[in-house]
Amino acid sequence: MNILSRYSFMTSFFLLSGAAFAQAGASSQALVAPAPVVSVAPSAPIAAADYRLGAGDAIGVQVYQSPDLSVDARVSESGVISYPLVGSVQIGGLTISEAEKKIADALRAGRFVKVPQVNIVLRQVRGSQVAVLGQVSRPGRFPLETFNTRVSDMLAAAGGTTATGDDVLIVTGQRDGKPFRQVIDIPGLFLNEKSADDIILAGGDTLYVNKAPMFYIYGEAQRPGPYRIERGMTVMQALAQGGGPTVRGSENRLRLHRRDAAGKVVEYVPKLSDLIRSEDVLYVRESLF
Repeated sequence: MNILSRYSFMTSFFLLSGAAFAQAGASSQALVAPAPVVSVAPSAPIAAADYRLGAGDAIGVQVYQSPDLSVDARVSESGVISYPLVGSVQIGGLTISEAEKKIADALRAGRFVKVPQVNIVLRQVRGSQVAVLGQVSRPGRFPLETFNTRVSDMLAAAGGTTATGDDVLIVTGQRDGKPFRQVIDIPGLFLNEKSADDIILAGGDTLYVNKAPMFYIYGEAQRPGPYRIERGMTVMQALAQGGGPTVRGSENRLRLHRRDAAGKVVEYVPKLSDLIRSEDVLYVRESLF
């Protein structure tokens, strides 16, 4: 082997040895060095300074320099969470800062922590949902995307009322810890520029649209069957809803069956201008001629 070949051989040897040494050093370093700690939150915290905690909300409670007191909890239907050492804590209806202070006061009063620094993270919002039920296109539970969501917004989210839905809806829930109930006229929400009934909803509210009052027409009518009662509907309008009398029928020979105050069905000879009531049954009799 000449000098040039020997030089090339030695150079290749040292280069390969250096690469192997570097690889071995990196492997040993990977074995010795501790793995980086990655903290993954269960879900993205929800920032809402004035949000009030409600039933079903999932929270994380953390106490500075007290890892044993850092727990995840879910607010019960009665607004209570179970917390170590303290026991049951009523936080339903409180803002996050108010709940932090209440837990800190309980830890301080029990002499568990001298100067507790409590932090609450809102993991999952369940209490800020509204149920829309009854005669709507898409009944179900809907989230309050903003803190000023009104009745008209939630009704639109549910697709509006169905053809058999009533013109009024009932909102139930709680306000200031007391039961709340309000009957709202649906057309008034949209026909009036500023409707006082278009109230701001709160988490846990329920909107219910009942079935509209119905009347029934049979006999010598073009389209017998049940029909929705419109506001101020008269007997003449009800007859027109059923397509009017057939060639064998007569509008002068109508009979109206209606329940009286005692619940007994009574037969009337109505006027065409009389108002139709819920559950009325209109019978179109045959013409005498």
